Amino acid sequence: MKVLLINGSPKEKGCTYTALLEISKTLQEEGVDSEIYNIGNSPIAPCRACGACGKLGRCAIDDEVNELLERLNEFDGIIIGSPVHYASASGGTVAFLDRLFYANARAGKADLRMKPGSAIASARRAGTTATIDELNKYFQIHQMPIISGRYWNMVHGQTPDDVKKDLEGLQNMRFLARNMAYYLKCIEAGKNAGIKLPKQEEVTFTNFIQ
Repeated sequence: MKVLLINGSPKEKGCTYTALLEISKTLQEEGVDSEIYNIGNSPIAPCRACGACGKLGRCAIDDEVNELLERLNEFDGIIIGSPVHYASASGGTVAFLDRLFYANARAGKADLRMKPGSAIASARRAGTTATIDELNKYFQIHQMPIISGRYWNMVHGQTPDDVKKDLEGLQNMRFLARNMAYYLKCIEAGKNAGIKLPKQEEVTFTNFIQ
């Protein structure tokens, strides 16, 4: 079992990384592997809404998004972490995830149904709950159960050293990690017992006109 930890901060080892590292350590204690994937600080183009991913089997913009797209099947769960920028996830995080999830859905690279997901946010002071709500929507639209901690999944601090002093925030990262590990083990037990994924219907598309 392996969990993908996406670091949406432009700072490779900043506050968001510090929170994800706490999750990674706890997952390891629970016998679950993880990998922290840094989006980085290079410019990330937004989705062009061209729809070419359905034909190409990848995003038409050939960059790091396609690299991770090819690897999604390696992971049994996904945790997205982002700093708070203007009460929302960082622009790089949103651009990256828009294209990653959309291209995967259109190209059919990985079946994300029932794979658990979770979102965490780091901030100096505020905007965290709005950011978490924003990030959780990527999971909700792809039939991915959302794993919670015992409080909102956030840490506070201006620097990584500040985050290390947020004892409640870091504790909640550990709650989250243990809950994720538990859910993954339940999925594994279900597979071994012959339990199959829910039946899928052909998707119906409508709009507000018809």
